[in-house]
Amino acid sequence: MTGDLPYRPGVGVLLLNNQGNVFAGQRIDSAEPAWQMPQGGIDADEVPAVAARRELREEAGTDRFRIIAESPDWFTYDLPSALAGKVWRGRYRGQRQKWFACRFLGQDRDIDLAAHHPEFSSWRWVPAADLPALIVPFKRPLYEAVLKAFAPILV
Repeated sequence: MTGDLPYRPGVGVLLLNNQGNVFAGQRIDSAEPAWQMPQGGIDADEVPAVAARRELREEAGTDRFRIIAESPDWFTYDLPSALAGKVWRGRYRGQRQKWFACRFLGQDRDIDLAAHHPEFSSWRWVPAADLPALIVPFKRPLYEAVLKAFAPILV
């Protein structure tokens, strides 16, 4: 039963451009639409802000950003039962994430999805209000909560 498993500690990054749009990447491992913001696990020796910076460099291939806000709370999501035994070797029920809002300081050409081991096949800037509709259904409540937490900077 996955309810007995712990949450994997992780981070997520809401990367904003100068127009107030949010970076979204199409997962490379999905033929279906599966857009998301950069996110990933926290390594054993990392604090969340360091993990967020690392994840953004790995997934968007840029270091042209600065952290402008940190979520006051941690957010969780559970994996659907079809994925629970496959993802992270079945050790976690989902993720518990600390989120960071970052301001993108570069140009679009400064984003390089192939800079590390690619996780996204493509990317685009999306109005924040449109983001939840692009996300896989099991993560939508998480994304809605993250957008609500960062609402003051999304205006």
